[in-house]
Amino acid sequence: MEFDIIFEPPRATAQEKKYASRNGAVYVYESEQAKEAKRILRMVLAPHTPREPYSGTVAIDVMWRFPYKGKAHYDGEYKATRPDTDNLDKALKDVMTKLGYWEDDALVARETIVKIWHKAHPGLFIRIQPITDTKLIGIQEQDLL
Repeated sequence: MEFDIIFEPPRATAQEKKYASRNGAVYVYESEQAKEAKRILRMVLAPHTPREPYSGTVAIDVMWRFPYKGKAHYDGEYKATRPDTDNLDKALKDVMTKLGYWEDDALVARETIVKIWHKAHPGLFIRIQPITDTKLIGIQEQDLL
């Protein structure tokens, strides 16, 4: 399964927490910007939800395309500024889990996350593939250590 959505990706992420205290107890809550980012992601991802959630191990490839103005960047240039890919990935997988893309995001065993600048087509590309061979292909364990 793969799909490409053209929209302006949110820059707020799930990691942008707020802290408050009440009666001596500290509690954590999600910022309004993070809530809005998840709402936008739900809106653009919902039409692509699979009929049945994945129940086995999967790999995902994700490309975040952020818009830019002027001549400071070029199409396809890696985006080396915030938000961080791990925070983008966390919010994305949380939303995908709630929409029913898979039974549990723990099923995602391999992922590639890229963020680039793209003037003409900002948005999000996602590919989800079942992993049928549970062994690392072409990589020796010692290569990873």
